[in-house]
Amino acid sequence: MATGVVDQRCLQHFDVNWLLNRAAHGLREAMDAEANAHGTTIRGHIVLTALVQNSHPDARPYSQLALGHALGVDKTTMTALLDKLERQGLVVRTPDPNDRRARIPVPTEAGRELQAKLYQRLQLVEDQVLGDLTTEERDVLRGLLRRIIPVQPVEGSCM
Repeated sequence: MATGVVDQRCLQHFDVNWLLNRAAHGLREAMDAEANAHGTTIRGHIVLTALVQNSHPDARPYSQLALGHALGVDKTTMTALLDKLERQGLVVRTPDPNDRRARIPVPTEAGRELQAKLYQRLQLVEDQVLGDLTTEERDVLRGLLRRIIPVQPVEGSCM
């Protein structure tokens, strides 16, 4: 092989970007199929999860814009996601008492129930996808991924 020429077959064994993207793609496909079976998408579930996790009494509720920033989703996409969740009765948007132009998305009881149910189902999907790994290997994988993910906010979507 000539110097500087990469054997393309090596991608599937050594290229971290390729490996991470293939693994993420497989997990995302399986999780989206499960979410679709429950009437939503993995993106919808991520939004519901962020809202549920941020709805404890000590938390300042997310405005629609802040939610988008937290998840790395642009305003237009976040609006479309919330519109769909609202049509499904999973979220309501209430006026922000501090800014009359802003809205605060709040999960409904149906949204909370779906989020909890789907969270459990998605754990089973994760178990299937990671089925060849031992519990210890899964813990190591999570730990390694947390170490390479920047602490500061990252531009771009987590979805």
